Amino acid sequence: MEYLVDGIVCISILLVLMTIGMQIGLAFLLGGFVVCSYLLGVDSSISLLGQVSYFSVATPTWAAIPLFILMGAFASNGGLARRAYNGVHALARKLPGSLMIATCFSCGVFGAVSGSSIATTAIFGKMALPEMARLRYDKALSVGVIASAGTFASMIPPSMMMIIYALFTQQSIGRLFAAGIIPGVVTAFAYAALIVFMVKRNPRLAPNAEAGSETGERTSRAQEALQMWPVVAIAFVVLGGLYSGAFTPTESAAAGALVSLGFAWYLRAFTKLSDVTESMREAANVTAMLFLINVGALFYSRVLAVTGLPTELTTMLQTADVPPFMILMGVMAIMFFLGMIMVPVGIYALTLPIVFPILVKLGYDPIWFGVIALKLTEIGAITPPVGLNVFAIKGAIPKGMKVSLEQIYKGCFPFILCDLAVLALLIAFPSIALWLPNLLMG
Repeated sequence: MEYLVDGIVCISILLVLMTIGMQIGLAFLLGGFVVCSYLLGVDSSISLLGQVSYFSVATPTWAAIPLFILMGAFASNGGLARRAYNGVHALARKLPGSLMIATCFSCGVFGAVSGSSIATTAIFGKMALPEMARLRYDKALSVGVIASAGTFASMIPPSMMMIIYALFTQQSIGRLFAAGIIPGVVTAFAYAALIVFMVKRNPRLAPNAEAGSETGERTSRAQEALQMWPVVAIAFVVLGGLYSGAFTPTESAAAGALVSLGFAWYLRAFTKLSDVTESMREAANVTAMLFLINVGALFYSRVLAVTGLPTELTTMLQTADVPPFMILMGVMAIMFFLGMIMVPVGIYALTLPIVFPILVKLGYDPIWFGVIALKLTEIGAITPPVGLNVFAIKGAIPKGMKVSLEQIYKGCFPFILCDLAVLALLIAFPSIALWLPNLLMG
């Protein structure tokens, strides 16, 4: 019982440190170290921290994370986001709310080479928002669709969060990547259908949707759509190499980074060596921040395991006379709530050591639950009070355009409902997520 109290204290310390504004990685490290020192002593705590710090990043799979981040930096600075946006907009030009629909699908396309929802949101905020403002699109809905569609990068591979989930749960990265493709595409189409419905119902939301001229329109649209070919080529190299067996996840990340750099030079977006070094510096900064969070989260999860809280809760729930579906709903409710106040890595560190063994023993597929967990963190990224994508789009809004956080959350609300509908679909029909990984990898 004393160890269970220690587990509750461990969680309480973390929440207090986050409440006072401490950086999430440092909060994990400090909270875990305090409890571990009390349980095992300072020397043992330092030894455990050193072991976790080394072995967590010494795993070869971790090398994929900085390489995918570097690939995203080369792609974003190399102008590939603009190409994706222009190409998709050319195809969606005649639809109501065409710029918002283009944003949805181009976020999905660019997510296949970036892996970061915050970066995708910031890039498309700077790129698409001024054009929407020029055509007098509704401000709240414009920023809402960019913040919401930016979350596609978390689901559509290569996804940083899927790699982190795989490392926490020892699951196949390749299977997780494959499992996220169809749910990501389904969500993008659901967003597009919602936009068309909303704009047809209230044309003032997108009053100047472009109709385009018939003269030479087919040729122009085809030429603009073909601008996406470098993005498609990079996705083909990364995913094709991974599922053909030619590359491991780390090798596919390295190949993607190299191809992205090659396209940036070929398209003359990079004209001097400083362009390359600047992208590498950006990737290094993001990697350092992410690794601090990951090391802290893994150390914290080890300390939480030492308290015995995960084991006791697992035993209690397994012996409880509760239907498995109710336990799943309870786990999802907890993750949904935590998504409103914590970053995804923190949610995984706090919940997976406890709930993952329970759900697997209840018969739920770990790959399917990975997709569910990713979907919940997507929703959390656009829900108050700590929606990371909301703050990302807030920082990307041009200075002359005044949009409050309340307006952004208001614009996100219809897409939150859309996400919840897709989530219900994934729960009711697990084969939506599992069909493709089973087809590709058995």
